[in-house]
Amino acid sequence: MSEITVAIRYAKSLIDLAQEQNSLEEVRADMGFFVQTLKANTELQAVLRNPIIQHDKKVKILEGIFGDKVTKATLSFFKIMVNKSRAEILYATAQEFINQYDTIKHIVRASVISAAPLSEANRNEIIAEVKRVAGGDVILSEKVDPALIGGFILNIGDRQIDASVNGSLLRLKKDFSQRVIQ
Repeated sequence: MSEITVAIRYAKSLIDLAQEQNSLEEVRADMGFFVQTLKANTELQAVLRNPIIQHDKKVKILEGIFGDKVTKATLSFFKIMVNKSRAEILYATAQEFINQYDTIKHIVRASVISAAPLSEANRNEIIAEVKRVAGGDVILSEKVDPALIGGFILNIGDRQIDASVNGSLLRLKKDFSQRVIQ
């Protein structure tokens, strides 16, 4: 079974447990904190993925880092995952938990790459359009890439809208290269 499939199953189990215990929001915050911590600390990722390091040492490390910063349910979940030799998928499971939480709460994550910083009006217009198309609340991340020349690229899930000048030029170049001039 693939790592992501297993992570999805464990994340679903944790979602169910958190909903049963009425602690979904707290566990979501814990998972966000865990993901951010692992993104910032590649050494911790390496420790969790290393099969040579004993389970009890991994548990002690997780307790030391997260013990007083996360809920008991989350810490227990970490211990179960480590003791079942699933520490290497803790990060993927936390990310999948966040994805499933977003689905439950109707939260849509979108990212926009623009040639220049977005004005407040442009940002609000993009958020409104994403909300209209996808429904739910929108969390928009922004990035500036001057190589786009103008316009923007909007990503929503696995969909992409390329309204950049650079994208238009590339499509035009492709169209010209495919046409036979007689």
